[in-house]
Amino acid sequence: MEKDLAYYMSLPYREVIEADPAGGYVGSIPELSGCITQGETKAEILEMLEDAKAAWLSTALTDGVEIPEPLQDEAFSGRFNLRIPKSLHRRLAMRAKEEGVSLNQLAMYLLANG
Repeated sequence: MEKDLAYYMSLPYREVIEADPAGGYVGSIPELSGCITQGETKAEILEMLEDAKAAWLSTALTDGVEIPEPLQDEAFSGRFNLRIPKSLHRRLAMRAKEEGVSLNQLAMYLLANG
């Protein structure tokens, strides 16, 4: 399949819409760095975001810029390995034991809560 504008427009890029403190909304596509737009209503921002995506992709294709494809859920297994110092491993294991949870549960809680 040729990777043309129609191909990239059909991909399920993640769209982020946030309320602007000054009024209206800001929409962006995080995988397409700098692809951002503003609008007064959510309906308007969805339409404008589609236009912004088309313009971003068209420019990238014309300029020969590499276009990232969206991340797919199947690319994530929910597992990753992490090397940490023995002292940190010990402290985390001790805390997990004190709280009556597994080290995995504690790590997941700490990651989720930043």
